[in-house]
Formats: sequence, structure tokens, C-alpha cells
Amino acid sequence: METVLKYIWIAVFITVLVWSGIHPKEQMTWFLEVLPALLGVGLLIVTYNRFRLTPLLYLFILIHCIILMVGGHYTYAEVPLFDWLRDGLGGERNNYDKVGHFAQGFVPALLAREILLRKAVVNGATWLNFFIISICLAVSAFYELLEWWVALAIGQDADAFLGTQGYIWDTQSDMGCALLGAISCLLLLSKWHDQQLSKY
Repeated sequence: METVLKYIWIAVFITVLVWSGIHPKEQMTWFLEVLPALLGVGLLIVTYNRFRLTPLLYLFILIHCIILMVGGHYTYAEVPLFDWLRDGLGGERNNYDKVGHFAQGFVPALLAREILLRKAVVNGATWLNFFIISICLAVSAFYELLEWWVALAIGQDADAFLGTQGYIWDTQSDMGCALLGAISCLLLLSKWHDQQLSKY
């Protein structure tokens, strides 16, 4: 069963990756958005035999990769479903990027939790949750710094990658979404995750 799930995971990843790379809105934006997914999968391949993750974590890593690849294909500011939601709800901006930043807290929280528990790094649930949330905020802050550095390096072409859409509090709200994602992960998945971790 595990082998079947592995091949399904690979097939879904490759299918969405190929789709996202066919006539993306902006080639440079596609590359920048998809690069973290490609690097992440490379890391999963290298560590697969030495430190195999729980099926739950692999599932959410795949979901996060799909979010990145969809954002890369359309640009985060122009994902059609979120244009429709914006227009239907009378909003001012396409909020697909907030989904991405929520996942940027949610999935790293699960990953950090798995590593910290399996390596017995932290004692006690309170300290564990504190460190997980701190790690997620650090990841989110570092990503915002990367966006800034990319913008400085490539200039005008970075607008679609930044996806601020004129919102002056975009960086802060991105980090707020990551924080919300991390807390949501801990509240919703900890028990399920513990059940899977008991087998490792």
C-alpha cells in the first residue's frame, strides 16, 4: 500500500508540475514560485531512506507543492477561482497568496513537529508548540526577505512574484496567515499526527 501511495504522490506531483509549466502567465514568476517545490522534493528524495516521514506529512507537502505550482502558473494575483471569489464577495484583491502563506505556516508546523518529536529535541507540549510556532514564523519571515532580495535583483519583473497588489500591509498579513496556519495545524492535526508517529 505504501508503494502504491508513493507512486500516486509522484504521479500527481509530476502531472501538476507539467501542467503548471505549460504557457504560464510569466515564465520568471513560474520558476520562482515552483523552485521551492522542486527543492523540497529533491530533499525528500535524498532523505527518503534515512528519515521517512509520516503519510500525513507527505500528503500535506504534496498539497503545498500544488498550491505553489498553481500560483506559479497563473501568478498569485490572477488565480481564476480567487478572481471569481473576489468579484462575488465584493473584495479588492485576489487572495490566493493568503492560501499560500497559510500553507507556509501549516505544513512547516507539521514538519517541525515531526522532526522535533522523533529526534526528542523538546520536552513538554508547551515548549514543543512554542518552538514549532517560532520555527514557522522564522520560515515566513525568511521567505519575505527572499521576496525582497528577488525584487531588488530583478526589478520591475518582480511585481507578479511579490503579489502585493497595492496592499501596504501585505508582508505583515502574509506572516499573520503563516502564524494562523501553524496554530491551525497544531489544533487540528496533533492527535492524528501522534497516531502516525507511534509507528515510527
